[in-house]
Amino acid sequence: MKILLDTHIWLWLVSEPGKINRHLRGELEDPGNELWLSPISTWEILVLANKRRIRLNKEPSDWVRTATAPFQESPLTHEIVLVAHQLMLPQRDPADRFLAATAKVLALTLATADNKLLGLGDIATLANR
Repeated sequence: MKILLDTHIWLWLVSEPGKINRHLRGELEDPGNELWLSPISTWEILVLANKRRIRLNKEPSDWVRTATAPFQESPLTHEIVLVAHQLMLPQRDPADRFLAATAKVLALTLATADNKLLGLGDIATLANR
């Protein structure tokens, strides 16, 4: 399985792994699965750090380099942007739109704890509940 991590799942995996349930942890640790990150998640983390809503334990460039190293980087393409614009989602959060669109376009499974992103029809999701 190719798994795209929602931003909070990635942050929890790096800093609070106890928040990841056993089933999702098993999928994330399965060597047969590929783990993907969107640059949108990096942007979201840096925005949260700038607003002091989270604290990074290193300088941002060092934190990003270390925290992204184990993952495949998903592209942000014009097609993904178009699909993000067209998605019928219950919320308007642009980061969620880009992540859902990335999962859809690249045929990835979105790992999330966000109920608004679970069960999106043709977008595969993996719940952290």
